[in-house]
Amino acid sequence: MNKNFLITDENVSEYASKIGQWIKSKVEEANRKGVVLGLSGGVDCSVVARLCQIGDVDCHLVIMPYENSMQSDGSLDSANELIKKFNFKHHIFNINATFNPIVLMFHGDYDKDLKKLSDSNLKARIRMCYLYQIAQLEHRFVIGTGNLSERFTGYCTKWGDSACDLNPLGNLTKREVYTLARFLEIPESIINRPPSAGLWVGQTDEEEMGFTYNELDDFILNGTSGKVPIDVVIKERNNMSQHKLNPIPMFDVDWVKVWKFHSEELKKKNV
Repeated sequence: MNKNFLITDENVSEYASKIGQWIKSKVEEANRKGVVLGLSGGVDCSVVARLCQIGDVDCHLVIMPYENSMQSDGSLDSANELIKKFNFKHHIFNINATFNPIVLMFHGDYDKDLKKLSDSNLKARIRMCYLYQIAQLEHRFVIGTGNLSERFTGYCTKWGDSACDLNPLGNLTKREVYTLARFLEIPESIINRPPSAGLWVGQTDEEEMGFTYNELDDFILNGTSGKVPIDVVIKERNNMSQHKLNPIPMFDVDWVKVWKFHSEELKKKNV
């Protein structure tokens, strides 16, 4: 896969400024007041929040826990540390009251792991609905936080965290995000936390995917992770995720073929 740029320790200052100004230009072009961002306490959303500050973009942070999940895994403490360090405007909205009435409570013959995953994806979609309501009420954009590594493997929730109006990290590998994080002085507690989508208590990205972000980034940048079995798994994930990466398929008719068919039929009838 070809990338047009690569963020390193040597050029990170330049790119932090470029991305911040890019966010600002997109917001101003659409005559928006600013952006709204869902804050999980992870490195990606923390970096995006700081890039908004670099670009002088008004950023409304929203923390959306379910029950005590963010307290038990420490992500709420991490989010609060970022907020306090950089003086972000924010509020907390617990999604319990929205999730509990609409989740499918009957068990049927569903696979337990699939049920757990579908419940987690529902939470992501509820959070995105809430962000878009705030965005409309406050005349803002919803800003995304998904990086290239996640996009490449489809490691995101369709119509959940993958939904946004602009995405400054969409062409950045995870290691580039960490390079930005160190430059932007993101708290060490966030940088050092194992990446997690917070799907359930104890969940980590790398354990769920079956490979590390370093292996994935090597594959994206160099064409191989250095391990053939890992390359196979990454390719499989990429193939399975095309429905997330491409426009929605829509039935259509190839009118050129239709015209040729009818022309040939008319010739046969000597019309």
